[in-house]
Amino acid sequence: MNPIKVNELAIRKQLTLHGREDEELELGDYVLQVSGRLEYIFGDHPLIQFQYIRSCVMNRSVPHLTLVECETIKKMFEQEMTAIESATRRLPSKLPLPLPPKTRSISTRSVWDISSPFKIVLMKVNTEESVKVRAGLFHGTEPLCEPVESPERMLRSSDQVWNEILQFDINVCDLPRMARLCFAVYAVVDKVKTKKPPKTTNSRYQTIRKAGKVHFPVAWVNTMVFDFKGHLKTGDIILHGWSSFPDELEDMLNPMGTVQTNPYTENATALYIQFQEYSRSSVNYPAFDKILEKAAQIASNSDNISMSGRGGKKFFFELKEIMERDPLSQLCENEMDLIWKLRYDCRETFPQSLPKLLLSVKWNKLEDVAQLQALLQIWSKLPPREALELLDFNYPDQYVREYAVNCLKQMSDEELSQYLLQLVQVLKYEPFLDCALSRFLLERALANRRIGQFLFWHLRSEMHVPATSVQFGLILEAYCRGNIEHMKVLSKQVEALNKMRTLNKLIKLNATKLSRAKAKDAMLSCIKESAYKNALSNLQSPLNPSVTLSELNIEKCKYMDSKMKPLWVVYNNKVTGGDSVGIIFKNGDDLRQDMLTLQLLRLMDMLWKESGLDLRIVPYGCLATGDRSGLIEVVSMSETIADIQLNSSNVAAAAAFNKDALLNWLKEYNVGENLDRAIEEFTLSCAGYCVATYVLGIGDRHNDNIMVRKTGQLFHIDFGHILGNFKSKFKIKRERGPFILTYDFIHVIQQGKTGNTEKFGRFRQCCEDAYLILRRNGNLFITLFALMLTAGLPELTSVKDIQYLKDSLALGKTEEDALKQFRQKFDEALRESWTTKVNWMAHTMRKDYRS
Repeated sequence: MNPIKVNELAIRKQLTLHGREDEELELGDYVLQVSGRLEYIFGDHPLIQFQYIRSCVMNRSVPHLTLVECETIKKMFEQEMTAIESATRRLPSKLPLPLPPKTRSISTRSVWDISSPFKIVLMKVNTEESVKVRAGLFHGTEPLCEPVESPERMLRSSDQVWNEILQFDINVCDLPRMARLCFAVYAVVDKVKTKKPPKTTNSRYQTIRKAGKVHFPVAWVNTMVFDFKGHLKTGDIILHGWSSFPDELEDMLNPMGTVQTNPYTENATALYIQFQEYSRSSVNYPAFDKILEKAAQIASNSDNISMSGRGGKKFFFELKEIMERDPLSQLCENEMDLIWKLRYDCRETFPQSLPKLLLSVKWNKLEDVAQLQALLQIWSKLPPREALELLDFNYPDQYVREYAVNCLKQMSDEELSQYLLQLVQVLKYEPFLDCALSRFLLERALANRRIGQFLFWHLRSEMHVPATSVQFGLILEAYCRGNIEHMKVLSKQVEALNKMRTLNKLIKLNATKLSRAKAKDAMLSCIKESAYKNALSNLQSPLNPSVTLSELNIEKCKYMDSKMKPLWVVYNNKVTGGDSVGIIFKNGDDLRQDMLTLQLLRLMDMLWKESGLDLRIVPYGCLATGDRSGLIEVVSMSETIADIQLNSSNVAAAAAFNKDALLNWLKEYNVGENLDRAIEEFTLSCAGYCVATYVLGIGDRHNDNIMVRKTGQLFHIDFGHILGNFKSKFKIKRERGPFILTYDFIHVIQQGKTGNTEKFGRFRQCCEDAYLILRRNGNLFITLFALMLTAGLPELTSVKDIQYLKDSLALGKTEEDALKQFRQKFDEALRESWTTKVNWMAHTMRKDYRS
């Protein structure tokens, strides 16, 4: 059937349903709208190509579509354009401040002309203790020279000046554009006289003991060597330090930390420093054309060799082996020298080797930096997924990051949405407010409201963080000023969330004083008040801007029993007979780790489908909206394994061991062919989650954290423990198996027939195929975790945490060895099934006792 005819038939059917089949109307005057959503079906495409229709077919549900006149949509568009035009034409209530008078141009000098060593003057530290200051110059995580240390000094009065010169073993001309100066302040205490650290220090951080003295870390702070315009900094500045140190920080210098100073100056350690003046003129980093000129001058004297010469085959295989390593693998000095010498061959033969080439550049040699910049101009564009790695902290160079952003411009809006969480996090690595990445995100957000909404919430959820509040606040303001109509929608969402937060506080207060029934009545009475009802009704869902949360179903609203008393808010669907829409509001729980895990589950689902494997994953919506608060999507028609087991047994202790409970529950809702489909859904989804939970190291997997839909799809919830951080009690691991694969799961997969080895064999094959697909994309997963290091997640604080992922995917091994490892883990999960059931029994008994 012609694709146009398919859509024409759908519209004609809708016209018939509306009693308008006899009217002389043009089919082009109408489009189909997904009922209750801001999604439309139009254009010359087969219906099955639309995501909503495809989802309905996969879930065996009836599509709910409404006929909408094109004129209605046109009017909506015109109203928005009118609002934007009126806003842009509106005169400000106050005249802007006059621009400062133009100053005469100041003569400048290139930083490359200054061969003096770089040095600063340490003036004083606002502390009454005896202190030492350590300082280092870094480009990314790479030290540009050895750190230097001041002598121990105590300033007796606030006006006493230290005037200690710190000289670094690097010349000014060799400083890269993105060099940052990092400081750590130590309190020095006589080891004999004291057993306790000074009050201003935190004893949990590492200490340095030497010559009978103990050095306690007090604060760290960073600053750029060049300003935004590329001027070498001069004069006096005050740096207010941060007192919270990341774990395992070498020498307490924190190059990955922010270059913003602590805004809470009253209690912060202040470091007074002075940048030296090397010239009466302003000293600037060379303009880009000058960098290319420099590269051209030294190109003839380059020491590069070629694989086309003698021994080229040996070089090729050596280089190939290096390039196939994962991003966590360290390069030795000889390997970096080889990569740099073969840089032109890398460009021709291994374009994906750019990250490793950048790690091989000597950033403290201006000649190497200039040649790299020239080479970058002729380097072919990387695929967007590979270019993501270049936004890591290890690649701070401005032109490298601009190159990466140019590669990302090839992404579709859907793919960009997939990685938006990481792209917002790496904004923290940008030392200046105006950069290629922030401009790119704003451009795409203003062009696509879905991207705009999630950009808004990812930024707003971290506005309470002092180190990023100015940067994120300015991007938020830029977006809202650029899309005034969307700002009204977002304001409505903010208002609704504020009301939910207030409601949650009321429930927490009442839960300690009133019975559960009375506390729920008080909650419902509050929702019925016009101020709450109006705020919580008729808004676009923050979880999905296509979904409209219209009419509250107050009688179905409740709060949950867990410690933070989450709200369970239910909305009626506008479509008669349609499913209601439920959201959970949490206040007091950090949802960022859940959000990251669900994002990776969505990515896995996408990678599997690209390879022709649909494992029926349910990556439900989850969004952090503020400091320890956020929303979770309710998955309809689903129950936890614990509830299914409890409802099938009179004795809580025996519930977890009832292998028929799950299969009988599916039979209750599915008959005949539908039961076969439900078991197929269960088999595929179980395979997907077995592999996903193993690869990501998801822990705390009890029967209340695993759910099943009535259609058969199994899915996991609550991802508080990842990357192998499994729970233990009395130092005994409660979770021994690498993933959950119990005999009642196998009982369903085998359709209740013990000897059905064919079904089980197919399930096992699905698991192996899914694992190998993820393994082939292992570098992408490592990159995404690495880009989240700055998020401050409790179980993702250093590169060492990502090592679990490298081990689970068996990166560095052959595919044959990796598959052998996975098969061993699969067998181990089967063997440990009984320990899982014991854990489940204990959890079920506790749950039954509490209820």
